[in-house]
Amino acid sequence: MPLVRSLSVTSLNGLPLWEDENLPVEDLMFFEISWEVANKVGGIYTVIQTKAKVTADEWGENYVLIGPYYEHNVKTQVEVFEPSNSAIRKAMDSMSPKGCKFTAENEDKPKLIAQFHEWQSGVGLILSRIRNLPIATIFTTHATLLGRYLCAGNADFYNLLDKFDVDKEAGERQIYHRYCMERASAHCAHVFTTVSAITAVEAENMIKRKPDVITPNGLNIKKFSAMHEFQNLHSLYKSRIQEFIRGHFYGHLDFNLEKTLFFFIAGRYEFTNKGADLFIEALSRLNFLLRVHKSDVTVVVFFIMPAKTHNFNVETLKGQAVRKQLWDTAHLVKEKFGKRLYEALLKGETPDMNKFLDRDDLTIMKRAIYATQRHTLPPVTTHNMLDDGSDPILSTIRRIGLFNNRADRVKIVFHPEFLSSTSPLLPMDYEEFVRGCHLGVFPSYYEPWGYTPAECTVMGIPSVTTNLSGFGCFMQEHVADPNAYGIYIVDRRFRSLDESCNQLTQFMFGFCKQSRRQRIIQRNRTERLSELLDWRYLVRYYMHARHLALCKAFPEKFQMDPIAPPLTEGFRYPRPASVPPSPSVSLHSSPHQSDDEENDDERYDEEEEAEKDRRNIKAPVSLGSIPIGKNQSQEEYQD
Repeated sequence: MPLVRSLSVTSLNGLPLWEDENLPVEDLMFFEISWEVANKVGGIYTVIQTKAKVTADEWGENYVLIGPYYEHNVKTQVEVFEPSNSAIRKAMDSMSPKGCKFTAENEDKPKLIAQFHEWQSGVGLILSRIRNLPIATIFTTHATLLGRYLCAGNADFYNLLDKFDVDKEAGERQIYHRYCMERASAHCAHVFTTVSAITAVEAENMIKRKPDVITPNGLNIKKFSAMHEFQNLHSLYKSRIQEFIRGHFYGHLDFNLEKTLFFFIAGRYEFTNKGADLFIEALSRLNFLLRVHKSDVTVVVFFIMPAKTHNFNVETLKGQAVRKQLWDTAHLVKEKFGKRLYEALLKGETPDMNKFLDRDDLTIMKRAIYATQRHTLPPVTTHNMLDDGSDPILSTIRRIGLFNNRADRVKIVFHPEFLSSTSPLLPMDYEEFVRGCHLGVFPSYYEPWGYTPAECTVMGIPSVTTNLSGFGCFMQEHVADPNAYGIYIVDRRFRSLDESCNQLTQFMFGFCKQSRRQRIIQRNRTERLSELLDWRYLVRYYMHARHLALCKAFPEKFQMDPIAPPLTEGFRYPRPASVPPSPSVSLHSSPHQSDDEENDDERYDEEEEAEKDRRNIKAPVSLGSIPIGKNQSQEEYQD
């Protein structure tokens, strides 16, 4: 009788091992195929890149990634060397003369698992099944092709989800050939997966197959050794953003930077899909509320979305030059003042402040003040746009009238390029910028997962998402009170557009009313949610998909334990004891509190609350796994 292999196994610190060691590691190989292997196009690149380490630790040298060969990407992202696996080496040798830079070459005939991401790699899956190759296949769609096109065309997508004539819609958009490849790949695969519950509903209606497994997207989480180090980084990078604001708004800097909050939206320039339309409308309403309530809070909103531009806006560059000139002037006067004060003290004289500044000093300062005179409003955009008149963001801003007037409590800065530390305007990398902001706002209409709010979470920055994003659905499932943890979820599925806009406005207005102390506590809570997004936990779903594929492809060799799919017990964060996040006394907490927060009655112990949250994140349940790589140490995964 053939050996029947059970996938119900014991677990070592959350990573499963085989019960039976009769079958060697070499008898299984895992291939992962995508157009975004070492080729950044979108979010799939992030999925593969961040997941690579935990997958390689599990599979060792039996894990192979396959993607397009681009010379410039190879030079920066790939370390070239000869493969040690003889079968792979033979296959590559036979393919190289044919211009390709894989099972018949292996005499041992190992069992293969191949996971194909998106329709671009689907041809390989379809041909594998047509030719009856001994491969367990998985097809993963991160967003359906037709769904993305329909949403980009402003269709009432979710209300009409079960009513679309998919063949007709794909044909009208001239994507029928690609749509057929995607649909065929999903139906040919032994296992079909999507990245979120909302995409699973979409896939069931668009490509007519219900996913077997949902595989949420994760990140590699690096925890700080000091509990509040990320708070210190927030303070550091916030000060850099403040320097940019001083230059950009010179001559109109009549608002208190210490009471100014930085909101931002970032990502591909998909005006409707990313929710930029809803965001701008909500900003108009937020501006009205802050003015009506005579709030002393100012909100500066950054749009970091790449668009076609000519060059930097001259007025924006001038602002940063003026700021630097004022800084140099202040330091020059300070040095002269300090020297005269020092000499007076050495002589034992009582300093006469009126004599410390001479006519030259006053002239220098008057010139500096004159340089700050401005007869135009601070620019809304940092660049000269190629299609200024028809740009969706600028057109909407013109309609609602948010032009950075003095009376406006909401100011807008549209930066139509990705951030870079070498920029002459805002010399910061994206991660540094995010850490310096107070709130990320991503009210997406179409977002199969949503890495931008996830990245905010792991950096301890609160964010706004929606229940039409995979990330939002995931957090709703695992966090009892997302708002208290800095995850604001706008309902865009069961409310009208106006109701969703009002909800987003109230989220932002409520955030503006928080004290500095409240925001610090909320950031602590947000950062603790990063445990939920760690690949060490979420890789369990990919493991399960591989096990299921093996069982379907080779039923005589593998059988699945009935505990599938993976359980999520131990993943739910309860409502914090101190809600809303406004406690006054932190026994072991971070940065100092302001004077207006000393009279709060609610007590708060950061370490006690953090320990409760840690108890709600437990090691993954045992799911069974492919053999662990030979070079993996057990200590790597010990808590």
